[in-house]
Amino acid sequence: MSSPTGPAPGSPHFDAAPPSPGAAPGLPVRMPRARQSGRHRRPEPLAAPEGAPALVLAVPGTPTSASRSLAEEVSSIARSELPGLDARIGYLDGGDDEFPSLEAVLAHAAAGQKARAEAEGQSDPGPAAVVVPLLAGPDSALLRRIRQAIMNSGSAAELTDVLGPHPLLAEALHVRLSEAGLARADRARLFTVATAADGIILATVGGDEAVQAAGITGMLLSARLAVPVLAAALDEEGAISRTAEQLRGSGSQQLALAPYLIGPEIADGLLGAAAAEAGCASAEALGAYGTVGRLVLSNYAASVGITLPTQAQGVPVR
Repeated sequence: MSSPTGPAPGSPHFDAAPPSPGAAPGLPVRMPRARQSGRHRRPEPLAAPEGAPALVLAVPGTPTSASRSLAEEVSSIARSELPGLDARIGYLDGGDDEFPSLEAVLAHAAAGQKARAEAEGQSDPGPAAVVVPLLAGPDSALLRRIRQAIMNSGSAAELTDVLGPHPLLAEALHVRLSEAGLARADRARLFTVATAADGIILATVGGDEAVQAAGITGMLLSARLAVPVLAAALDEEGAISRTAEQLRGSGSQQLALAPYLIGPEIADGLLGAAAAEAGCASAEALGAYGTVGRLVLSNYAASVGITLPTQAQGVPVR
């Protein structure tokens, strides 16, 4: 009679491992489980390839302790998603040890790469850095200055696109509005917020191209909140008030200003003045929201040719 727990010893299907020292005689020894394969296998941890170019975050605006803290947090998010990543920060208007200029950071990265290439006998080491602008949308004047800094540095650096438009930025805008009490925190729940806006002004800087790009993310935000969203330029005189009149003319009564901006690129007092001009409350800028750091890493990875896991791209996993 066979054993209820499996084939009996001596049957053709019984494979007993040799006993280990100290094991009781006649008892089978538990062997290590074979490595799991297939769709449920745990993915191998991802790390930056050896010799990969540095990620250089290009920070616009006047350098301050607040902009440095924000940039460091964004860089930290990118490093946490890709261990071993060489992430650096260059300030477009920097120029000292505390706030190194973008040009100086790129020149330093190029010098380090040249030394490594000579030591390893490499003739073509590739780009020394990948520059990711800390901008939600296109700003032709700032991007022109970034390109000039790359040229002046003498480094073979590549410049990525700005972070938006992107659905993850619509998510970040939603979060910032909900934090200010201007939108429902969860679109899946049917509770209401007494101060929730019924019309959103999506404020950006950078001219017509920036407004058009913001409008794409604005449509995604509108779908999330089920309220009209219109983009307007903070740096165009009268644009915010005209947009507010347009929203009120279409039936919106309680407006909110949502900055489609990371933070450092905004001149002091500009948001407050715009909110007063529109006669409405304002949410905070996007800042170092988690998906901002993931989008920075995603742009870098696309340039370098690294395939990131879904979580590192900020895409929710169901």
